[in-house]
Amino acid sequence: MNINHYNEWVKIGLNILYYRKESKITQEQLAEMCGNVSRNHIQRVETGNGGASVDLLIDIAKALNIPLYKLFEFKE
Repeated sequence: MNINHYNEWVKIGLNILYYRKESKITQEQLAEMCGNVSRNHIQRVETGNGGASVDLLIDIAKALNIPLYKLFEFKE
């Protein structure tokens, strides 16, 4: 993960957290729905302490039943 993009990763993570909570899904459940991903990795992505591949972001959006672009809608 590029430190120059930390703020964007935090915003993406907050969006994942928001939609996960809306769906009443735990981090463990989301990890299972995304395939071979650990709960710890999901936690790092949600907090902005770890990045995610585009493939993982697509899997997350599908698991949360939202369009991919919703993860990139940043509130100012």
